[in-house]
Amino acid sequence: MPVAAADDTLGAIIAGGAGTRVGGEDKGLLALSGRPLVEQVLENLRPQCDRLLIVANRNFDVYSRYAPVVHDETDGRAGPLAGLVSAFGFLAANPHALPRWLLTVPVDCPDPPGDLAVRLRASLEADATACCAFARRAGKAQPLFALYRVDGDPGEWSAEARMALHEHASPWRWHASMEALAVDFDAPDMAFHNLNTPADFDAYDRSHAAS
Repeated sequence: MPVAAADDTLGAIIAGGAGTRVGGEDKGLLALSGRPLVEQVLENLRPQCDRLLIVANRNFDVYSRYAPVVHDETDGRAGPLAGLVSAFGFLAANPHALPRWLLTVPVDCPDPPGDLAVRLRASLEADATACCAFARRAGKAQPLFALYRVDGDPGEWSAEARMALHEHASPWRWHASMEALAVDFDAPDMAFHNLNTPADFDAYDRSHAAS
């Protein structure tokens, strides 16, 4: 991937889920192939960004070993939009380090496409009126795999995400309201597959042990 694809891009891993289907555990810190899941996500995201951020709602001291951490917007674990509010809030509070692009991925998808950032960025650079692009595979939107054009005021981004959080808490509906661009990917299904249950983690380990 060209170096320019990572220039001026902050990668944010959204890790504030409640872990309901894994017994309330913090999914990002569960073992996958012998190491915490977040390590694999970071490993795949790092070449696509020049800076990284983790949005979490617990275990901040552990996550801070890997990257700077910010607190999820709410203590009630209101979903991924709460993480986006916090990511934009972090940018608003640190204008000296303001990137041009914010790339987001969920912590429970260990293998995001290696060309995620470069392809989303290309779509936004081709359309100067668009402010967000997200991945789509086989006709299904993947709104947590998204790139935002942060030029201007990140505080406004944070306020708009917070309003959407309180109105409907749906990243898909928020993207629709801003006419975000859908970028089709033909990556393997696992690139956008969430590991939601212990069985999902076990199946992943078995499939990768056999490969």
